[in-house]
Amino acid sequence: MKKNMVNGMNSFECILPDYGRRRLITCADSIRELADTFQEKEKEQPEAEKTEDRNEYIWQKKLSENKSLMAGHLKEMAQIMKQVAEESRRCEPMSERRFRQIAHALKEVGIQIKNLYLIENEKGKLEVSVSMRNIKKETLSAEEIGDLLSVLLNIRLSAAGDNPYFVGTEWQTFYYIEEAVYHVLTGVATAVKETERISGDNYTFFEAGAGNITCVLSDGMGSGEKACKDSTMVVELTERFLEAGFQAETAIRMINSVLLSSDENRNMSTLDLCSVDLYSGECRFVKVGSACSYIKRQHLVDRISAGNLPMGIFQKPDMEIVGRTLLDGDYIIMFSDGITDALSQGIGEEMLAEVIGSCHLMNPGEIAGHILNFCIHQCKGHIRDDMTVLVIGIWKKEEE
Repeated sequence: MKKNMVNGMNSFECILPDYGRRRLITCADSIRELADTFQEKEKEQPEAEKTEDRNEYIWQKKLSENKSLMAGHLKEMAQIMKQVAEESRRCEPMSERRFRQIAHALKEVGIQIKNLYLIENEKGKLEVSVSMRNIKKETLSAEEIGDLLSVLLNIRLSAAGDNPYFVGTEWQTFYYIEEAVYHVLTGVATAVKETERISGDNYTFFEAGAGNITCVLSDGMGSGEKACKDSTMVVELTERFLEAGFQAETAIRMINSVLLSSDENRNMSTLDLCSVDLYSGECRFVKVGSACSYIKRQHLVDRISAGNLPMGIFQKPDMEIVGRTLLDGDYIIMFSDGITDALSQGIGEEMLAEVIGSCHLMNPGEIAGHILNFCIHQCKGHIRDDMTVLVIGIWKKEEE
């Protein structure tokens, strides 16, 4: 019986061949063994060698810490390679006849295609990879082609963020993903400590994969440039690691190691991470020394708190992980410590949930500004610490 083919690729063939999987697993095992070697040598080192004099002891202690950090990094790398090897992505069946129909329809608008693959990702969502070029003078965008593919494949697709904007005359590969169920709007309001010119808080919103929105907020210990430098590093590294496909826990452990290994004075920063799956509405908080976060559902408010310490103190950071399911019209509200400090000078932090629940604004930016202004009023305009309010609103997309 003839199997369906998509330009020569068996529809049931894994994207990563067995040979590649074995190579990755072998490399991961080798890296893990190297990490174990670091730790075994450290255990075998006689205690007497570490305590001959104070300078020698300090040097040996620093060397021991660096070896432990190196072993930890190697194990994290090995784990990532193993996860990649275990990822399952398969091509969906497409008959040669259907491929020709799609190719003909696109050629009618001046687009020539080859290597069209329909891929089911690990979440069960469809991804489309297609190589194409423009054979006419009319300029067409990747988004316009995505709309046409949505009709031809009978599934709502959106262009991946790293696609070229226009389809050029040279062959290029474009990626499209199944459109998410939810969409979001974000809002931010900030205030800088009254004795400083620069905030020690930093934040970012980004896509850490298809159908995902992630928010990261970090509060550097202290204030001014030093705090800003530390929190900037935490935010930028977190974004880089997550966009590269690292798990949040892995990224946090590696960033914590960077803070610990710094030659400067002890660096400490909080980390508040919120990741939202726009297909399911599942929301995941990862908190390390951060202030409380809130989920607002009309007048009801859910408080997410953690009692752990910031990063840069212990070799293994203490992470509090909390999951929630969001519904249409919910808001996520995140703060830096300056907000709770300001409220402690007025009505107290315990009243914050009531303030959030009684807010009837709908725009995330306006909600963030309303909360910040309320807190500044409570501390009578004396901003004694950097204040940041982040708001994410989530809504279900309307069916067309």
